[in-house]
Amino acid sequence: MTKIAIISTKDRIYGVNKSFELLGINPVKDKEVIFKPNFNTADAPPASSSMETIKQMIIKIKEMGAKSITLAERSGPAVTEEVFQEKGVYELAKELDFKVVDLSVAPKEDYVQVKVEGSQWKDGFLFSKLYHEAECVVETCCLKTHMYGGHFTLSLKNATGFVPRREELGNLMKELHGTDENQRKMIADMNAVYHWDLIIMDGIVTFVDGGPMKGTLKEANVFVAGTDKIAIDAVGVALLRILGTTEEVSKGPIFKQEQIARAVELNLGISSPDEIEFITDGSEESAKLVEKIKEKLAE
Repeated sequence: MTKIAIISTKDRIYGVNKSFELLGINPVKDKEVIFKPNFNTADAPPASSSMETIKQMIIKIKEMGAKSITLAERSGPAVTEEVFQEKGVYELAKELDFKVVDLSVAPKEDYVQVKVEGSQWKDGFLFSKLYHEAECVVETCCLKTHMYGGHFTLSLKNATGFVPRREELGNLMKELHGTDENQRKMIADMNAVYHWDLIIMDGIVTFVDGGPMKGTLKEANVFVAGTDKIAIDAVGVALLRILGTTEEVSKGPIFKQEQIARAVELNLGISSPDEIEFITDGSEESAKLVEKIKEKLAE
């Protein structure tokens, strides 16, 4: 079983704080924490992570006794440095005293060549050593669809930021996006070569079609938190279905969605919705939402 927190709220600070409180774990104490946002571009949420959410998560991580915090990300197609500037990452780093690493300019020696058994990656892939060897990883992801073959971009898709897209390093995003048949499985594969400790999904606003940069915007007003990416993404797909989403995301059992099915095959987390224990903040809205999510997971 894995615990998944569901919090119905429009308040990001409340959502972050309640996520930590409900899960009741402290994986960051005395650890060097690597923090992963979703900065595909600098566009407003849900195209990229909310800076309010990031700030509150880092405040909490510091309060919980992290030895250090490093925010590390690679954007794309936007220039990472420009995204950091536009989002205000450097100002926040100065305010809260954490490090910032631009993975887009990391030299080849800062990556490790990895292979996953049964993977559709032709020759394996380069993967950020910072995350591959991390003592503790905390992530925040968005709730949205993906129009370029991923179908949805939740916590599993967050791992694409750990793989380089520079031409001199093979531009592995070309390989990923060059195959619709295997792309979703390849996304799951990238999660098999590192360990994460906590994921918080900010679903205040969502894209129910399009994405990752532009799409039909809807308010979901929810935070989802846990330690299991399969569970997080299954709940995310359920939420998209509740809101009304694309044909690709809507069809078939949620655990048959290719990103999720491949992640299950790789033993990256739970293998069925029966293994999710939902916890809430006790509000009627959160309880009602959990029941709707359970209905979608059971379809």
